[in-house]
Amino acid sequence: MNPPLKWAGGKRWLLPTLREIWEPHAHRRLVDPFVGGGSIPFGLLPKTALLSDKNYHLMNFYRWVQAGLQITEHLENTEEAYYANRERFNFLGRGGWCWEREAAVLFYYLNRTTYNGLCRFNNFWEFNAPKGKYKKINYTFDFRPFATQMTGWELQSQHFANLRVLPDDFIYADPPYDGSYDGYTPDGFAWEDHVMLANWLAQHPGPVVASNSYNQRTVQLYESRGFIVEPIQGPRMISCEVGGRVPTWEILAYKNI
Repeated sequence: MNPPLKWAGGKRWLLPTLREIWEPHAHRRLVDPFVGGGSIPFGLLPKTALLSDKNYHLMNFYRWVQAGLQITEHLENTEEAYYANRERFNFLGRGGWCWEREAAVLFYYLNRTTYNGLCRFNNFWEFNAPKGKYKKINYTFDFRPFATQMTGWELQSQHFANLRVLPDDFIYADPPYDGSYDGYTPDGFAWEDHVMLANWLAQHPGPVVASNSYNQRTVQLYESRGFIVEPIQGPRMISCEVGGRVPTWEILAYKNI
């Protein structure tokens, strides 16, 4: 099932590999602490899942989708509409109305209309990504098919270390990559966070898969904690120049698979 959002750094390309790993464990609950654009849960369609992300605007959108969101508003792909809606979205956030249906609709609109699905916030949790240069956008207005698949999914907006993970859970962790863009939330994701995540994953008794940049310190970080680490080639989709979207090498780190 294609995810409802565009997402810079999304993992739809990884699904064939991850599905082979997941299938023997499909009876387990899937835990995705950095759900982002949702490529993995909507691609694997687990019966039960615990999905989380520190971006509470994102998780508010998923909560409304799970409730059967239907958009009745007119969505316009124009400069004037985009920046007016971006300001309205930020106004709702500043006023404490970020959990409302309108905020979810505007988040979806911004996601589909902004440049390359870039989700970027400043230090005040204000969305500040520019408009994309799309001639036509096929917006989704009825999210009830997604809601049907999300019946057994629990949605949270927590730091990964605060999630109540069960010993038998299957965890897939896709944090903001080391050395890459990490502005999805105002506090970013520093190297200390990568170390904390690797330690948290290493303590889990159930199956774990993590992805990250392919460099010496990420390989060492996971290998030193007992993970099997393999390089995998992935696409780069965020460069403004098509010729700059060259494939990159990433890692998959496995444990208890």
